[in-house]
Amino acid sequence: MKKFFVIAVILVLFQFQNCAKAENEYLTQEMLNTEQENELTLGEFASPVDDDKDDVPDSVESEFRVFDELGKNPAPKEETFLQRILKTKITRTDIPSYLLKDELTFTHKYGKTEFYAGHRGSLSSFFAPHHYTTNYDDLATEFGFQGTTQNNRYDYRFSILPIVDHGKNYVDYMWGDLFITDNIIPHHKIQIGRSRGQVGIEGGMSTYTLPFVQRSQIARNFGNLRTTSIKLIGNYNYADYSLSVGSSGRYFTSGMPGADFIGWLNVKPFGSDDGKLGRLTVGGGLNSGHNRFNYNVGTIYIGYKHKRLWTNFEAAIADGYNGGAALSNKKASGMAYTLGLKLNPHLQVIARVDHFDPNRKVSHNSIQEYTAGINWFIRGQALRFVLNYVYCKNQATKDSHKIFLGTQILL
Repeated sequence: MKKFFVIAVILVLFQFQNCAKAENEYLTQEMLNTEQENELTLGEFASPVDDDKDDVPDSVESEFRVFDELGKNPAPKEETFLQRILKTKITRTDIPSYLLKDELTFTHKYGKTEFYAGHRGSLSSFFAPHHYTTNYDDLATEFGFQGTTQNNRYDYRFSILPIVDHGKNYVDYMWGDLFITDNIIPHHKIQIGRSRGQVGIEGGMSTYTLPFVQRSQIARNFGNLRTTSIKLIGNYNYADYSLSVGSSGRYFTSGMPGADFIGWLNVKPFGSDDGKLGRLTVGGGLNSGHNRFNYNVGTIYIGYKHKRLWTNFEAAIADGYNGGAALSNKKASGMAYTLGLKLNPHLQVIARVDHFDPNRKVSHNSIQEYTAGINWFIRGQALRFVLNYVYCKNQATKDSHKIFLGTQILL
């Protein structure tokens, strides 16, 4: 019966992908309480050999992890694909994991190449005085490939986003990552091409590893961008960093309106291993450039992870900004505090307090968002449900409520 249960869940995910009429497909308490096949117990989960030290991507070292996983040999194919899915133990949530990794990874004389596809969507309900709407939002649909050369000298990634919001320039918004990296320097990568900019931790995080359906307000305004640049990424036990110089134009048709610098530094006082003290990360960064006007965004970050508990605080101040959502010359600022607890390797509860001031020169216009949610990692990030409730207290307009039911599948 357990196998039929997991198969049913997969079918439900595909149903969410194709339509928005999912009134009866919310999570039930019975579903949350059902034990999954090969699920680790709390005792096993808390053991020192568990990989929960990699649970929260709180540093730029996550840039290294996808290609490290790609370099591993695929599992022997003695069972059918469905049998392997039912028995797989994907518990890491710091990097995307793919259900068809073995089937879509090819070894050739030049190295290894993995093809992949992903979809992240959300059924959202918005409640405000005398106003109610329900929509299904395509948050990300992506196709691409990534790989590494035979001697591990180079890594590469290419992806496209075929579904573009109505009214946006298709040529600008269809492109995802397009880069190549050189690994010749120990502990470093030199990356050339189009990739995510590390403007804040959550602002530079992959869409498929976000703990909530929405990014924090500072992340979606100041960050969540891709830039064409030359980037140096360094990773050591006690520190990691990312430095990039490129174009301030965020899209292909933008040309070269000016230069853009993005720098980020993390210090890890306890080293890369958790140990008894847990994992502490203290970081900060700067995004500075020119696009019709000068802009500067400064960010600080503190994150702590110990076994099943993690928490972080991130704050940013901007004198103009050039994020993925908009280019603005306004003086803005904000902060976000997040707390999360994994009840078991598949179920996580999270909460966030989020403040944003879109213009510090204008009084009584700040926005506070209070979010509570549940993550159900059926198979890590490869198969996932997200349920979020958001209370928005807006000084400039009436308060509102939002409910998000998110789905994610990575092939």
